[in-house]
Amino acid sequence: MKTIVRGVGHYLPERVVTNDELAKRVDTSDEWIVQRTGIKQRHVAAEGEYTSDLATKAAERAIAAAGLTPNDIDLIVMGTTTPDRTFPATATLVQNNLGIRHGAAFDVQAVCSGFVFAVTTADSHLKNGMGTRALVIGAETCSRILDWDDRTTCVLFGDGAGAMVLEAVPEDQEDDRGILSSCIRSDGAHWNKLYIDGGPSLTGTVGHLRMEGKEVFRHAVGMISDVVEGAFEKANKNVEDLDWFVPHQANRRIIEGAGKKLNIPEEKVIITVDKHANTSAASVPMALSVAVEDGRIKKGDLVMIEAMGGGFTWAASLIRW
Repeated sequence: MKTIVRGVGHYLPERVVTNDELAKRVDTSDEWIVQRTGIKQRHVAAEGEYTSDLATKAAERAIAAAGLTPNDIDLIVMGTTTPDRTFPATATLVQNNLGIRHGAAFDVQAVCSGFVFAVTTADSHLKNGMGTRALVIGAETCSRILDWDDRTTCVLFGDGAGAMVLEAVPEDQEDDRGILSSCIRSDGAHWNKLYIDGGPSLTGTVGHLRMEGKEVFRHAVGMISDVVEGAFEKANKNVEDLDWFVPHQANRRIIEGAGKKLNIPEEKVIITVDKHANTSAASVPMALSVAVEDGRIKKGDLVMIEAMGGGFTWAASLIRW
């Protein structure tokens, strides 16, 4: 068996917070934020709007794009750093919202790499007969873990959700479509460069996001290149074969740096960070959904997705769309 993509979808909360609005709260400016990150705005969930709500809306759109119904889904794997509750898994809340009463649902925690880790997890489950169709989600309400008085972090993040429907099919069907290879890595020695300063066991509080920005930037390009090259090697492909590079939408300078190191032409790089900032695990599926929706990514295209997050974690998957 192999795993193919059937559909994608995304959702962004209605409220938009511009750089100029943030500049009224902290010592920053639109020019400073755009120059250093490429971010122009971010979306923020409304009061009473939770990660599960964003995820459910993205999931419904992905399922519709796949031409399926929720009852066709028998596995949900969700990447999130901002679950509704410590438990149960937010994936089970989405399962309930969709009216699914069969199969399995669980969360994956790999911070910004969560969606790519979830893709590799669902791919393994489907190939091993533990389901037929999987809903893979990346969803976050990062606004709930930000210190809005910390100008070094509050300008970088936003809320949103993206989803993908995967299906297991025999190897000899659907031409050469499918997830061709994946590469996932982590190194806990770097945990204190990007972390939350709270948690149930540590403080009994949610805590706030803390980051050593220069250190994260210093490691990012090399780590991204590491897993992308690993995925190419596993699939016996190279950068010349690639149609689209869909990176984690964290910072335009990181995206451009990785693209240059990997020799990927700018016109093959999908960038959406300017519109929604860093949405952690949601950023890759949202960028995928946008590029499919506007007609750039088409059936048969070779697409590389990648992300890097706290932990550090970093991961990439090569997909024939």
